[in-house]
Amino acid sequence: ALDELNRRHPDMNIELEYSEFTYDETRNQILDRLSKGESVDIISVDQIWLGEFAGKGLLTNLTANFEQWGRMSDLYEANLDGSVYNNTVYGLWLWTDIRGMWYWKDMLQEAGVDPESLKTWDGYVSAAIKLNEFFEEDNSVIQGVHLVGASYDPDMWYPYLWMLGGEILELREGHPTKGVYWFPSFNSSEGVRSMEFLKQQIDAGIQPQEREDIETTFVNRNFSVMLGGSWMPGFFPRESWPTLEQQVGFIPTFPVPNQTTPTSTMMGGWELAIPGTSQNSELAWALTTIMAEPQILGPFLQEYGYLPTQRTLGEGPSSQPLKESVPYFEEMVSMIPYGRSRPSMPEYPEIAEHIHQGIQQVYNGSATPEDALDTATAKSVGSLGWK
Repeated sequence: ALDELNRRHPDMNIELEYSEFTYDETRNQILDRLSKGESVDIISVDQIWLGEFAGKGLLTNLTANFEQWGRMSDLYEANLDGSVYNNTVYGLWLWTDIRGMWYWKDMLQEAGVDPESLKTWDGYVSAAIKLNEFFEEDNSVIQGVHLVGASYDPDMWYPYLWMLGGEILELREGHPTKGVYWFPSFNSSEGVRSMEFLKQQIDAGIQPQEREDIETTFVNRNFSVMLGGSWMPGFFPRESWPTLEQQVGFIPTFPVPNQTTPTSTMMGGWELAIPGTSQNSELAWALTTIMAEPQILGPFLQEYGYLPTQRTLGEGPSSQPLKESVPYFEEMVSMIPYGRSRPSMPEYPEIAEHIHQGIQQVYNGSATPEDALDTATAKSVGSLGWK
């Protein structure tokens, strides 16, 4: 993209100076630099940070740029929504991911489990019990079905909440300082029911796993079924990609209460934004849009197996190389319309931690789903400034 930008400006010699940080450092590093007024032209932000950065006045309003760009309609709705804060566009969500169901075909076949049975809540739990019983003597298998017990377990719970029609937050009037503001709504009847499905798994003997490197455990065949991200193929050797679908199955769904309930999934990913301190904002926007051009972004997605946020790359003519090289590309893309993003707001990390604590209470049996969610809601009410 930089080469193309220089070709468009033969009178200039445009260079990029990169600063790279670990994930844990990135947010604070960017906030610190921008808060001090340091000139930075482009930043890459996790989707959940966009609202915080925009709310603090650190980002450039890109709404007019998007309208002039003319390709807003090519973005999947969920990815466009995740680029907006307070009805203003602040970033371009370049690539994304989804979560779906991965399984080892031979392990299910050996245990006599039909992959189709995994699609419903009851079938999923019954299959887990059957797999545990079958592999009980196999020391290399931790358990049949993986259940996330790590810090990001809210991410794996949200799809159950959403598929039932529940929401993490809702707008409510009467905030002490903001008038209309977000209020936690995840302790609704839909929230309780979705949390009860987690308890149903615990009651069936499925043990939550605290390890963060879940992809490695699946690749090592420590679990036969795992709800995991679209980045899963990247944990297999690249030379195995052409034949991976013969060994590993993928179902584009989270388990649903019944077959009439549409599935849901959570989407993450990174967005490019232009800080208000940028001294080259026009060039920064030009570079951003060049990076988004299918002929430039497509090979990048193909190399790393990420999913597109543009229909042109997901379903159009530019998608063909991706379909031919990335395992289960079409199936993963089919989940994007069912995808949702996490709230983009300053208080979200605290809210997620409260939900995580509630999930842990359900896991260890110290609270019922309803009580755990009520406790998490009370904490989140405080975090959002309602009392």
